[in-house]
Amino acid sequence: MIVSWFKKLVPGLVFAILFSALHFGLWALANRALPLINVKPAVNGFAYSGYRGNQSPLDGQHPSTAELAEDLDLMHKHTRHIRMYSSLDLNEVVPLAARRNMNVIAGAWIDTDNQKNTREISALLEKLENYSNIDRVIVGNEALLRNDLPVQSLMGYLDFVREHSNVPVSTAEPWHVWLKHPELVKHVDYIAVHLLPYHEGVPVEKAVQYTIERYNQLMQAYPRKKIVITEVGWPSRGPAIGASVASEVNQARFIREFLARNSIEDLDFYLMEAFDQPWKVALEGWAGAYWGMYNADRHQKYSLQGAVPPNTRWIAKATWSSLLAFIPLMLIAWRFKHWGIGGVLSMAVLFQACITTLTIAWNLPGDYYYTLRDFVVLIGLILGIALTSMVLMIYAAEFSEVMFKPAWRRLFKRAQALPADQELFVSIHLACYNEPPEMVIATIDSLRHLNYTHYEVIVVDNNTKDEAKWKPLETYMATMPDNFHFYHLPSWPGFKAGALNFALDKTHPDAKVVGVVDADYVVTPDWLSDLVPHFQESQVAVVQAPQAHREWENHFFHRMCNWEFEGFFRIGMHHRHERNALIQHGTMTLIRRESLQTLGGWSEWCICEDTELGLRLLENNMELRYIDETFGRGLTPANFKALKSQRNRWAFGAMQILKHHMPKLLGKSSLNFSQRYHFLTGWFGWFGEALQLVFTIGSIGWTIAMLAFPKYFSLPVVVMIVPILCFLAIKAILGPVLYRKTMHCSWTDIFGASLASLGLSHAIARGIINGLTHKAGVFVVTNKTKAKLSNWQLIDPIKEELLILVSLIMAGAAMLYARGFSNLDAQLWVSMLALQSLPYWSALACQWISEGK
Repeated sequence: MIVSWFKKLVPGLVFAILFSALHFGLWALANRALPLINVKPAVNGFAYSGYRGNQSPLDGQHPSTAELAEDLDLMHKHTRHIRMYSSLDLNEVVPLAARRNMNVIAGAWIDTDNQKNTREISALLEKLENYSNIDRVIVGNEALLRNDLPVQSLMGYLDFVREHSNVPVSTAEPWHVWLKHPELVKHVDYIAVHLLPYHEGVPVEKAVQYTIERYNQLMQAYPRKKIVITEVGWPSRGPAIGASVASEVNQARFIREFLARNSIEDLDFYLMEAFDQPWKVALEGWAGAYWGMYNADRHQKYSLQGAVPPNTRWIAKATWSSLLAFIPLMLIAWRFKHWGIGGVLSMAVLFQACITTLTIAWNLPGDYYYTLRDFVVLIGLILGIALTSMVLMIYAAEFSEVMFKPAWRRLFKRAQALPADQELFVSIHLACYNEPPEMVIATIDSLRHLNYTHYEVIVVDNNTKDEAKWKPLETYMATMPDNFHFYHLPSWPGFKAGALNFALDKTHPDAKVVGVVDADYVVTPDWLSDLVPHFQESQVAVVQAPQAHREWENHFFHRMCNWEFEGFFRIGMHHRHERNALIQHGTMTLIRRESLQTLGGWSEWCICEDTELGLRLLENNMELRYIDETFGRGLTPANFKALKSQRNRWAFGAMQILKHHMPKLLGKSSLNFSQRYHFLTGWFGWFGEALQLVFTIGSIGWTIAMLAFPKYFSLPVVVMIVPILCFLAIKAILGPVLYRKTMHCSWTDIFGASLASLGLSHAIARGIINGLTHKAGVFVVTNKTKAKLSNWQLIDPIKEELLILVSLIMAGAAMLYARGFSNLDAQLWVSMLALQSLPYWSALACQWISEGK
């Protein structure tokens, strides 16, 4: 027994090993170490703030003396010079540095608080009196850049300190501020300049040369002043600014190239900075935390010699993502081997991609310094990725089976017609409400010409008030044979299900099969003769043929509707039918009367009574059969408003069914695993639309927050955007590929069907959300006849879509304007907004096409 199972698992095990090795190899290839120029591990000086990951001067949490000593020992390996920013904080640093023969540039932090400024300067002067290892002083750090005080006030502080200092005094500003304020140069002993090309959108490969050019520009402007570069560096994380990309590799590259250039230029400089400072995110945005040579845990982020990998933690991520996917990959290879290697591979690739994305997201706190707000966002992100992955894998299962499976196992054809004396009696029920009489008469007339002997037709018109709509039906039915019956119900509950239950009560006692036909369907004469014989097998409860349409060829919107419907009947129905998990639709469906009555008839609480009945039949061990041949054609929805209304009703009804049947879908019932799977996940694509609506509204809100509060809301890291982009891209690809595989239609028709599907996204999302939050729905009859609309009526069906579309456009434009058109992170974010706008552009296009000539 064990040997037999092992033999079955061996192919899956081999596949999983090979696939995991390939996956790990791709990680290694993407993260191969990049050769950079080698330099000596010597630095002229470090800008230094001694706060650890859980400490912040903003909260009064300061490092201990032991922690400061540890920092100085680490910096001592590279330099004998450090630069400080404040004289009120970290007072132990100067004497600790003196014991290690390290010189200090002491700083006084100057801002809008004049009283605090006075205390800073007093503390600075006190240190000058007590410590001989202070070799320079800086009064104010980018105070003019922040507009904290006018230049005259800063010059007053500088003059006061110079008067009481025996070491050179300056203030620190970026190069362009020094050029803007030449009068400031007269009040300093040297120029303390910040040269940070990252902030100016310079690509890393040009950044060192740019830094030297700005330095030389200052030298030319002020040739008599010594220039000290008090901040120079590159962040390892942060948003892209123009062509500047923050990464560990780029940080290492900039520092190495700058140090190599310095061996020629012999500059007086201080690297920005020694240690990452997570608390700076609140002041400078999320790049502010990542300028250190060491991270907040005091581990060196990059070496000054040897090759540098782009991601130092890639091995852990690759290992975990491979391990987490390994057993599922084995099961995929074993369970779906009859789909062929193509089907197994497509499932494996998409599954591994989902697991890898989740693993990367889970590891984000190891790559970034996360605040409580960040963790909340991360939890939402992981849940979103998990839900998106589930939807994607459901698409993948359908795609892989339909695309690669050699043949369907459950494939039924037309049955052999029976002699008249062996025919099962069929009662055909046609329910209509407020329909054009000529359309219904065409359906009745087609039923009259069936190649079948033993049947009746019951037409029930319920709740139609306009006599011009139902009286012609009554008159026409009076001319029909005795087996045609007409009932007008002026006021009747239960929508369509109520009318069908009324017809069931009027059904001929000898009827064995009940057929249901929509009011707009013209059936073929062989409908009953070629399908009813399937009921000779006692377990068969439903025999179903696909919906099809007529009069769609000459109007592009109707072509769109036709081919959009065809996708479900040529792809989805086969996928579900393979495991006897069919969704019954109420058009041209044939049902065993005994089964229908045993289960209590049609459910009047549900606005999708046909699908709900099909699930009840499956719960009672019945078989539902699908014959993929056309036995009748109806009309497509008249316009986009009607199509939206129909799809919204289906989505709402689907949620009614799920909520009502959830105990049997999850608990004790006769449903097998495959049936539970299909009815729990069959509408996940629609859940995806609702999820996408939530993402879209959230993206608009986040964009507004980023623009209004840039210090508190930043552009997400790329991995947060990628899953949404991939989901939209893969969803857009899988459908057209399956269409091309399974149906004989042009690429134009595939485009039209895709456009209609995208345009319905918002209507479906609304239906799903309303179905989850409301109990009762209203059965809205799908309009099949077109009427001329006013200008406002042309816009009214898509007013919500237009509102969201305009919001997305404005959000994207504002982001590009605020962050710069060359900002890579902003470009990715706006790309996501653009992809999220596609359903709304599609809705606009569908509405325009549907009302065109």
